[in-house]
Amino acid sequence: MKTWLHSWRAAIRIARRDAWRSKGRSALVLAMIALPILGVSALDLTYRSSELSPAERVERSIGAADARFKDATVGGVPIFQDPAGEGSTPVKDYKDEPWPSGSIDVTKAIPAGSTVLTDRTGSAKLTTTHGLLMTEVRELKASDPIARGIMTLLEGRHPEKDDEVMATSHFLESSGLSVGSTLSARNFDRPYRIVGSYELPDSLDADQVNALPGAFLAPYGKAVEKAGVPAPQDSVSYLVRRPGGFTWNTVKEINTKGVTVVSRAVLLDPPAKSEVPLFQKEGFGGYESSQAASAADLASLATVVGLAMLEICLLAGPAFAVGARRSRRQLGLVGANGGARSHIRAIVLSGGLVIGLAAAVTGIVLALILTLVLQPVLEDTMGQRFGAFDIRPLELLGIALLAVLTGLLAAIVPAFTASRQTVLASLTGRRGVRRSSRVLPVIGLVALLIGGAVALFGSMVSEQVALVAAGSALAELGVVAMTPTLVGLFGRTGRWLPLSPRLALRDAVRNRGRTAPAVAAVLAAVAGTVAVTTYMAGREAQNRAGYEATLPYGVAAAFVQEEGGRDVPAVREAVQRDFSVDVRADVERVSVGKPGCPPWGGDPGCGRYEVVVPPANECPLNVTAPGGGNPAAQYTPEQRRKMLTDDWRCKESASGGMWVSDGGLLVGDAKLLQVLGVDDPATVKALADGKIVAFNRALVDRNGAVGIKQITDIAAADKASELGRPAPGKVSSVPAYLVPGDKKSYGVQALMTRATAKAAGLSTVPMGVYASTDRLPDGEQRQKLDSDLAKLGSNVELHLEEGFVNEYGIILLSLAIFAGLVTIGAAGIATGLAQADAEADLKTLAAVGAPPRVRRTLSGFQCGVVAAMGVILGSAAGLLPAIGLRLTEQREELRYYEQSVAEGWTADLTPPDVPIVIPWETLAGLLVAVPLGAALLAALVTRSRGALARRAAT
Repeated sequence: MKTWLHSWRAAIRIARRDAWRSKGRSALVLAMIALPILGVSALDLTYRSSELSPAERVERSIGAADARFKDATVGGVPIFQDPAGEGSTPVKDYKDEPWPSGSIDVTKAIPAGSTVLTDRTGSAKLTTTHGLLMTEVRELKASDPIARGIMTLLEGRHPEKDDEVMATSHFLESSGLSVGSTLSARNFDRPYRIVGSYELPDSLDADQVNALPGAFLAPYGKAVEKAGVPAPQDSVSYLVRRPGGFTWNTVKEINTKGVTVVSRAVLLDPPAKSEVPLFQKEGFGGYESSQAASAADLASLATVVGLAMLEICLLAGPAFAVGARRSRRQLGLVGANGGARSHIRAIVLSGGLVIGLAAAVTGIVLALILTLVLQPVLEDTMGQRFGAFDIRPLELLGIALLAVLTGLLAAIVPAFTASRQTVLASLTGRRGVRRSSRVLPVIGLVALLIGGAVALFGSMVSEQVALVAAGSALAELGVVAMTPTLVGLFGRTGRWLPLSPRLALRDAVRNRGRTAPAVAAVLAAVAGTVAVTTYMAGREAQNRAGYEATLPYGVAAAFVQEEGGRDVPAVREAVQRDFSVDVRADVERVSVGKPGCPPWGGDPGCGRYEVVVPPANECPLNVTAPGGGNPAAQYTPEQRRKMLTDDWRCKESASGGMWVSDGGLLVGDAKLLQVLGVDDPATVKALADGKIVAFNRALVDRNGAVGIKQITDIAAADKASELGRPAPGKVSSVPAYLVPGDKKSYGVQALMTRATAKAAGLSTVPMGVYASTDRLPDGEQRQKLDSDLAKLGSNVELHLEEGFVNEYGIILLSLAIFAGLVTIGAAGIATGLAQADAEADLKTLAAVGAPPRVRRTLSGFQCGVVAAMGVILGSAAGLLPAIGLRLTEQREELRYYEQSVAEGWTADLTPPDVPIVIPWETLAGLLVAVPLGAALLAALVTRSRGALARRAAT
């Protein structure tokens, strides 16, 4: 034991000395290992620091209060809630009855003797230096001790008067205002002075303004209603403090009054799942995550870590091999003085141990420093403040051990290779005759065949995607194992090459221990890139084939649904000003109730409308069956298929496109028909004659009219809908003209003029604009329009039809660049090591009269040869998993399609198309540009002349 310890102690000292003498090579390997350790350590520190403890979460949620009370809006019926107070449901099941709704007075559920602080939240369009900004307004006395921890004061002070507010730092930055500025709201001219700046620790990017209770929302709501616009809805909760707090039993007792409670005591000490009635109801789960999901996450993490370690080992292995070869005389002296092969292995392995320890210390220390320095940047990126800076020593120790293990694994093969050298060969520097292992290629071939068979089975027979991934990984490892043999096969092409590339290829083949790992590293990087790009190219082709335009090409549409279309004229002018508009069509919508009502109704004095579908025109598959449930389930699959194929009422509407309004009804003129590409003169004449133009046959009744129902009693309509009955309301019948043919209308089901709507007793309000452009707007025009619309403070729905846009394009380009950088890096490493290893050969070339440029040319071809071999093998290896995954998706979609056809849920007789597309552009870039770029880069950074030295005595 003592002898073993002393031998390893000496080996570590020798390895440390060699690492210090070869600073360049050591720094290269250290950087390769330390960079991933730096990233993983920084990620661990960031994740753990941002992961709040229960006490920190409670403080940011309810401050110093013992609980937050809030109305569950179920009319006060008893409820079940989860311990966090995030989910609730009535105790009683309302399957065949209307769901309870309505508000209650929450203060009646607060126990006597409690201290209560009101927390009310609403929204308003506030004036800024740029225009208007929709902002959350919170009425909470932030200076109260109960609210401590919810907001963090950054500058100034808390509001003390009703005309004072404070604002989040993000709002001040977005609005251009500052502490001391004055702001007001639209339709509300009362000025408020900003006296302070604060932040919400859990939401740093929130635009929020804080006022005293009752100082803003109530008077603002009255002013808005006076202007004829419905007041925005607000929500209120109550921060409660009382001696003894609120236990889980107390929370359940308060739940019987229809109130949810977020309790400090419950959050800090949650009850068992069996004690939560909500989790016992069908359809509600517990806190535990799925074990299968956790196992899958761990498997994914282990796979990523394993592949990263493999890549590092493949890249670092040649460095240790060259280091061992440069130290072969020293290792020979160890053997000559009685050292065993185990001692030589220990010396080389100690090199990996020393580099691994240095990389671990360097990576973890840099991670600590960078995380501390970049903490504000990380917090701003995540949008929340850290809790305590959390350092987990055991986790960092595990990461450090991973670095040490990586270093040892990278040195294993060079260690065994060095130990097999004879003492004489090591002392004389002769390499002798070395044969490649005959066992490793066989193992690699077997792994390739088994992996390919598993991936094929997973894609053609099984439905497990994991089989495809596992088989592909095994096949790739098999190719890696076969790399030395494949490198030898590449060497046979050297007879047709000129001198410099022939020398480079011969050198790569003769030194497979150095070349094969570098080629394998390139292979692994390129295989992953090719697999992802091939898969994404297939998805892109599938998405392109299934793409459906929402508007005619080059047409823009902008809608404003709020405040009765008050900002619509400004939106129309902005579109006309910023885009190259050819034809502009202004549109309006039908409004029921007082002016300013939203289209969905719901506000006091507001209603909504429906485009009536005559009962004779309704598809039987959509008619509610007796007793409720799925209407189509009452028919057999054969009946459903027949209806979908033969009954025009059930065929999919040809209009498609985007949602424009309820029932697809718009109010406009013939310009809209022109923008939508409808050039039928009869349709234009019918619209001018006061008829409603219908694109959907189901809307027109037997009298040739379209019915529009005005619903004023929203509550009665909702109740009727729950019972499966028609909503009560006044129906206006408008003569209609059905557009002939199967013309695509892009979501517009019916169109009428304002005069037609007025004659039918329908009120209209501005809604938006359609605009065709003579050329697509460029980036500058879009940014200008976005800026102009942002100044209005309204929620503008903007659509611009650009045709199909490949969302994977930037990803494919990024992956290709990444693979190219890794490939050039790996090839450069191999070339640098080859130069160090082949210095004697280069000096021999210079001695026999080779021109200086030969050295530079040879270096470039050495790098290009390694890159080319790796790219070719990686491209072939990367196609297998991508094709396997696409075949698996094809089987899944085909099975779903066949099941839908068999059950009569679809009438589409065209099977799904899941194409397999080879990204030839990416492959061409990798096969040509990367080796060429690697060769040119290596040639540029290599000196033409090397230092001459005397021949060593033998």
